[in-house]
Amino acid sequence: MAEDAAAPTGKLSDGGEAKPDTVSSDTVSSDTADIEATTPAEVTDTEAPAAADPVVADVAVASRPPMSHVRLATIAGLVAVVALAGVGGWLGFRAYESRQVADHRQEFLQVGRQGAINLTTIDFQNVDADVARILDSATGTFYDDFQKRAQPFAEVVRQVKSKSVGTVTEAGLESESPDGAQVLVAVTVNTSVEGQPEQAPRAWRMRITVQQTAEDVKVSNVEFVP
Repeated sequence: MAEDAAAPTGKLSDGGEAKPDTVSSDTVSSDTADIEATTPAEVTDTEAPAAADPVVADVAVASRPPMSHVRLATIAGLVAVVALAGVGGWLGFRAYESRQVADHRQEFLQVGRQGAINLTTIDFQNVDADVARILDSATGTFYDDFQKRAQPFAEVVRQVKSKSVGTVTEAGLESESPDGAQVLVAVTVNTSVEGQPEQAPRAWRMRITVQQTAEDVKVSNVEFVP
């Protein structure tokens, strides 16, 4: 009886040796359940929050395609065109202003020259037309004064039967304003009187004031200068 009590509890094999008892599947399942129960829920992969990774963000930004060279060239071309258009417009405006000033000066000078020729070119056969031409190109006080003397002047020219032809030898602007100018004119005058010996040419100098009117530029004053 004592030997039976000391014998192992395992089953005997065919050779008489005792084999250990096998672990049952129920025991393994129970142990596994106990281990899972002791695992904290917060360390599981499925429930852990996704942390923001700066490296991943940088890679995402860097993965954006760069602006194409064609688009850059187009933008640069548009900027250059706008800049050139602005500069060209300004230069064009300045050139227009300069041309306007030059044209105005030329007009003042031309009216002064023509006024001197009108005053010194008188033919007794066409004296009325010559007087009318002087009045048509006159304004202001000069117009008023010459109109008062026009008829007596024409009568004297017809009586003496004189002819005079004036030629401008030099002319220039002495002073200038936006609406007028003073023109210095040098004139050579050849005068002949019917039945009289030929006279030597005479040189006159005039300061002719011209003024811009609503219609045109006209002579407003005439002075003889030494």
